[in-house]
Amino acid sequence: MEDAQIVSLYWARSEDAIRETDTKYGAFCRTLAGNILSSREDAEECVNDTWHHAWNAMPEERPGLLRAWLGKVVRNLALDRWRSSRAQKRYDGMELLLSELEDCVPARETVEESVEAAELGRVISTWLSALPEGDAALFVRRYWNGDALNALAKERGMPAAKLAQKMYRLRLSLKTTLEQEGIAL
Repeated sequence: MEDAQIVSLYWARSEDAIRETDTKYGAFCRTLAGNILSSREDAEECVNDTWHHAWNAMPEERPGLLRAWLGKVVRNLALDRWRSSRAQKRYDGMELLLSELEDCVPARETVEESVEAAELGRVISTWLSALPEGDAALFVRRYWNGDALNALAKERGMPAAKLAQKMYRLRLSLKTTLEQEGIAL
């Protein structure tokens, strides 16, 4: 079913909307949440919360890219769950991703820094768009979707160590770009 039809089902308040959304995007949302949380049960709860959010938000919104909109919702829900459980050290997946990026992306500590965070987002987007398409997709899949390095390496038919080197070079490139733009690290 096409995205516009699924969104129309939400607007018509048809329960088929959730079933169709799960059929088309359930695996994507479960993978995204699972990569962040490293717990299948918690990932499933985030996906269910995503469908609930879609049901409540869709009358207000008509997202053009349903996959991206759902991805943002499920990712934010998973990150919120991860943050609330972080003290218990239950989720190693996101810890690893954040530790890989900590040297090249500054952490946003206060609300006052939101303008700087917007500038950071602009610089990263510009940097990503300047990369070869495969490298940009790889970076996004690793650090936005949280895809496992081994899975990405297997998909690309290369050793994980070689892909880890590539990711390291991409992070160094991002760090250099951020420094050139005057963003404090």
